[in-house]
Amino acid sequence: MKLTNPGAVPVYTVAGPSTARPLPDWLARRRKRSSKYDPENLNNFELLQEFEFEEASNCVRVSEDGNWIMSSGTYKPQFHVHSTAELSLSFARHTKSENTTFMLLSSDYTKSVHLQNDRSLEFHTPMGCHYDVRLPRFGRDLAYLRQSTEVLVPAVGVSSDGSGFGEVFRLDLERGQFLRPWQVDVGEDDAGVGLQGGIHAGAVNVAAVAERTHGLCAFGTTIGTVEFFDPRSKGRVAVLGNQDGEVTALDYSNDGLSLALGTSTGQIRVFDLRNPRPLMKKDQGMGLPIKKLIHMRTPTEERKLLSADKRIIKIWDEHSGDLWTSIEPMVDLNDVVHVPDSGMLLTANEGKHMHSFFIPNLGLAPKWCTFLDNLVHEMENETQTETYDNYKFLTLPELRELSLDHLIGKTNLLRPYMHGYFAHAKLYDQARLIANPYIWEEERAKRVKEKLEKERSSRIRGTKKVKVNQKLADKVLQRQENRGKVDPEAGILGDERFAKLFEDEEFKVDELSREFRSLNPSTVVGGKPGQQQDVDMADANSTDFSGSESEEEEEKPKKKSKDEVVMQVSSSTAPRGGKIRDLAFGDRTQKDTRESRLAGKKEIVGEQAITFVPESKKKKQEPPPPRPEGKRRDDGRRSASSNVFRKM
Repeated sequence: MKLTNPGAVPVYTVAGPSTARPLPDWLARRRKRSSKYDPENLNNFELLQEFEFEEASNCVRVSEDGNWIMSSGTYKPQFHVHSTAELSLSFARHTKSENTTFMLLSSDYTKSVHLQNDRSLEFHTPMGCHYDVRLPRFGRDLAYLRQSTEVLVPAVGVSSDGSGFGEVFRLDLERGQFLRPWQVDVGEDDAGVGLQGGIHAGAVNVAAVAERTHGLCAFGTTIGTVEFFDPRSKGRVAVLGNQDGEVTALDYSNDGLSLALGTSTGQIRVFDLRNPRPLMKKDQGMGLPIKKLIHMRTPTEERKLLSADKRIIKIWDEHSGDLWTSIEPMVDLNDVVHVPDSGMLLTANEGKHMHSFFIPNLGLAPKWCTFLDNLVHEMENETQTETYDNYKFLTLPELRELSLDHLIGKTNLLRPYMHGYFAHAKLYDQARLIANPYIWEEERAKRVKEKLEKERSSRIRGTKKVKVNQKLADKVLQRQENRGKVDPEAGILGDERFAKLFEDEEFKVDELSREFRSLNPSTVVGGKPGQQQDVDMADANSTDFSGSESEEEEEKPKKKSKDEVVMQVSSSTAPRGGKIRDLAFGDRTQKDTRESRLAGKKEIVGEQAITFVPESKKKKQEPPPPRPEGKRRDDGRRSASSNVFRKM
């Protein structure tokens, strides 16, 4: 179940495929298993078991008691009966020929009449085909008069006497015989040969009966007229003409006072039987014959009119004539039926699966699937994606720039909408890249420029000029910018109690004082705010605890050689004013030479030194101490000579 039309009147697709071409059975089963736990398919379920046909469905009907759904389709020609109490297929029955249309004669499925495309009329019961009869000519539609138990069959062609009148066959089910047919004007047949007439012979296309009110029978013809017959007088009582094209659909309202008709050119007219002028004129917009018209009422007693051709279903507001909502399936439609007293629509269509649509604004869910109301309520609270999230709207000039105008009307890659077309985002990106190979470089340069402009504007907004302590003001603004909101009038900058801090010279911060350097050991005097320098921890310790060094040496600590990487570990406490952080540890790593190592060892100060410079394995000999003046080289040494007079 998914949201098909997320507009003001939402439409939910309960059952039916999302693609026009059905998948093979083995591939459909594999995808169903693999996508079982996908988040997008968690709301998918099978409303009616096996609500499908192998190739296509032709017609669908709902019984008066709402417990049974009958549908016909192909191939092979057959019809299915579903039980709404069990939400499953009750039985399927094959027929000798394909079904054109059918009707349920009883309040359930036990009695039905089927018009076949081989000019036969079949009557079915739960046990099977009860009886079949052959018609003189091909039938187009079925109607039933409950008061007189007559089946009306509008037919193709003219009568055998050549009078130019078509015929509506009447079969009396109580007496079991054909009655005299009603003659309807369908125009003259130029060919006038054969029982069926010529190729362009007229026909009675559709029939409608106001069985709950006055009982008038209306018949639409190929010459654009509607003729009304009274079953009591068995004759014509009125004619409604001057319609554009053939009349292909008729439907009475519940009160029987208005009649809606649809033509082969997609025009819709609503007439009051007391006035020959139409109350409403509408165009379906596709230029295709209207297949179905249904009068409906919402829970708030608003009157709606459903019109359907093979491409789209539209629901109109009968009072104002505005479009209320629309449904556009991916496959061609053959028939539409409305489940009484609910917001459910069932369709017979091309393709394997039949569609089910639910419109909450039209009514509640049927009593056999009330769980749809709870499911819709949960889905309304979820965030829904737009219908054309992955599509790009392009006008005709833009299509010509991208060299895509040759796809118009030849493929479904371009979907017409208003004054342009919707193209898939991937197709648009590929076409744009082919038309301009440097589009990515231009896009990158554009984004870099936008980022620089954003940073420049943020720096401009975060600047405030003050008389004194400009660095302190910039530091406060920098902290605000790091938090994402810069307000020069917030905090101490806008507080009147601290106004003299940025205006009076008496409150100027002396960065050369010992107190400032103790509290801000990493701040460069005269530098930019936030700039840091290398701090020697050993020099800082020796400055605080050695009394032999002068004030000048404290202000100018001895610079440490950058030729050796030395990390000093001291157990002494940090100097007063805060911790000293050596953040420039990696910046002192340079080329390691023997002279730098010897020089670095002389400058090491602290209790313990740890160095990463490897020491030589050879034992280093200490140089001999300097010899005092006046002493011989052999003083204090034992002589190996036995001559005692040698030292004299």
